Amino acid sequence: MRKQNSMVAYLLIGIGFYYLLEQLSIPFLEPLITWPSLLIIFGISLLIHSYLKRDYDKLFPSVLALGLGIHYHALTLYPNWIDHWSVYAVILGIAFLLRYQKTKAGLYPGLFLLLLGLFMIISLTNHRFSESVDVLFKVLEDYWPVGLIVFGVYLLFKKR
Repeated sequence: MRKQNSMVAYLLIGIGFYYLLEQLSIPFLEPLITWPSLLIIFGISLLIHSYLKRDYDKLFPSVLALGLGIHYHALTLYPNWIDHWSVYAVILGIAFLLRYQKTKAGLYPGLFLLLLGLFMIISLTNHRFSESVDVLFKVLEDYWPVGLIVFGVYLLFKKR
């Protein structure tokens, strides 16, 4: 017999644990009893449901909710956590790639967002890398017309 309301059951179990922990007032768990925990519970519930019921269309929102919940928790718990738009790009990229793993849709947006987000995080946190990127963009600014010429010549002489 198929269980129709499994996602609701997972969600209710997670929310029940959340409120039970809130009522127990365990001191070392109190920093975790915040609204991002509800996002994490929602994301994990959707993720479990997606894999167990083979309903892979819910992978994207589950990873998105889980990633945002983890990010918002990390912002409050770790003072050096990066609060930049690139973190959201990484979360979206991971969501696209996890969905691509099962549905074969969203590979290129996932790779683009993941690489863009990681590139920006590395350039924000590593000053040598940032300086190297600045030098590269300076060279590209100066010589982009040469690239256009080379590409045009290639298009003229390539075999059809």
